[in-house]
Amino acid sequence: MRNLVVVFAATALVSLAGPGAMAQAAAQPATPVSVSPDRLSDAAVRQILAQRIDTDRQSLGIVVGIIDARGRRVIAHGVTGGGGKPVDGRTLFEIGSVTKALTGLLLADMARRGEVKLNDPVAQHLPPGTVVPTRSGKAVTLIDLSTHTSGLPRLPTNMAPKDPLNPYADYTEAQLDAFLRDYALPRDIGATYEYSNLGVGLLGRALAYRAGGDYETVLRQRVLKPLGMSDTAIALSPTQAARFSSGHNAALESTTHWDLPSLAGAGALRSTADDLLKLLAAELGYADTPLQSAMADQLVPRRPAGGGVEVALGWHVWPTPEGDIVSHNGGTMGFQSFVGFNRKTGLGVVVLSNAAGSMGVDDIGLHLMAGRPLKTAPKTRVAVPLPAAAFDKLVGRYGMAPGMVMTIRRDGERMLGQLTGQPTVELFAESPTSFFLKVVDAQLTFTVDAEGRGTAVTLHQNGQNTTAPRLSEGAEAPAPSRPAKVAALSVAELDALTGRYALAPGFIVAVTRKGQSLFAQLTGQPEFEVFPESATRVVWTVVPAAASFTLGPDGKAVSLTLHQGGRDMPAPRQP
Repeated sequence: MRNLVVVFAATALVSLAGPGAMAQAAAQPATPVSVSPDRLSDAAVRQILAQRIDTDRQSLGIVVGIIDARGRRVIAHGVTGGGGKPVDGRTLFEIGSVTKALTGLLLADMARRGEVKLNDPVAQHLPPGTVVPTRSGKAVTLIDLSTHTSGLPRLPTNMAPKDPLNPYADYTEAQLDAFLRDYALPRDIGATYEYSNLGVGLLGRALAYRAGGDYETVLRQRVLKPLGMSDTAIALSPTQAARFSSGHNAALESTTHWDLPSLAGAGALRSTADDLLKLLAAELGYADTPLQSAMADQLVPRRPAGGGVEVALGWHVWPTPEGDIVSHNGGTMGFQSFVGFNRKTGLGVVVLSNAAGSMGVDDIGLHLMAGRPLKTAPKTRVAVPLPAAAFDKLVGRYGMAPGMVMTIRRDGERMLGQLTGQPTVELFAESPTSFFLKVVDAQLTFTVDAEGRGTAVTLHQNGQNTTAPRLSEGAEAPAPSRPAKVAALSVAELDALTGRYALAPGFIVAVTRKGQSLFAQLTGQPEFEVFPESATRVVWTVVPAAASFTLGPDGKAVSLTLHQGGRDMPAPRQP
């Protein structure tokens, strides 16, 4: 199973973002270099794929498509799943958020036809009675949705999936309408880029309604059919289903395919490398298409996305001296994708993987597009034998945080560690003072005195280094502190916040009340008291974190958002 919790979690409440994992990380490559034919050779690409699959164990199968003035090529390595069927240019993958680029093209085409205007309020193209939040007298428009500047969050907070491995499948348009009706925009419309699957999903719904059909039908008629993309679809035919790869999690275990019936425009499409090369052929002018004018309109940068990247209608645009690199990536529970092109150099690249590996595939795409260095696989750690006496000098109890102790002990020839409320795990020595875990990517470094006795231990995990002093015999870790100011809430106000909230599949925040106090516990982690700052916000004191609650019409919480480490992670309340 994918590790959703940090085993030693003293400094992090959660190690994974929420269920909507189709996040676009806007590309910010280093200074580009000239396109090297050697870098783009079949042999060079095949070597990259073999390294990523056979050595780094980041996927079971990856397909790369390359198009330039010389033509199209597909280089593939690996298999679709346990059956051992090789992947190729006709293998279907979930492309996740690459769907957004096609939704943006649909918008550009409908605007070119005069059916919509980019500045139309989205509510104008939704069923009568649909309420879309406004702010300061301004309405959310189609261009706001396509450029992720609407102020809508990444995901609706009233998602409560019956199957956490297929989290969008049972989210209905009625639930979406209810969310929109009650949501208050936290910032001015058009002011700030904030990536939103919800926003582009709503855009796809509005365009389909305006065109008089469902999203898939309208997209097929207006975009896919003119481009000859007959293998790009949501509902697959039997012959297509036979070519649909299994998806795999980071541990390369088979996982569920995703369905997005109400937010299809954000990431529901399945496609092949061959089909996506047809899209790039049209974008690069190698193939004639009636969508040529719409494509030109689509690529005009509309809003800044940060880091020098601009956002067009569904694409992210990175200006470079060698021409704009236009790209989008995608990721679902079991797939990752990258599509990019440069009109000036005439180069386009597709990368499709059938696993959600920690290294992703963006670096492969940007390496082929612009010479950006490839990622290095996580360090392979090798355990070395140590005498029992070396272990014994480190055995003890270390105070990681208020109310949280790391206990180190020896069991024969094995070194074991246990954090308060969590399972015991084995520690593997790299040196007399350095150890690592295999169950998660975490390491421990001990500080020792002149006699080699441990005086402190530092946990290295998720880019954080947390040092815990050794506790004297019989001493306890300090009790969690209490904020100077705590809001005095009634029992009814406290009860309104209690419930189970899903941060990620299989990862729940359980909020409970005991007397006049609230407590929160994350799956696999200890329970800690949380302290109200208001009727809708609580804070932890054992770690720097807070949670904001969204209340429904009945005054009870329908979701919470965890704020930690500069991230905001929404978690819908579970039934």
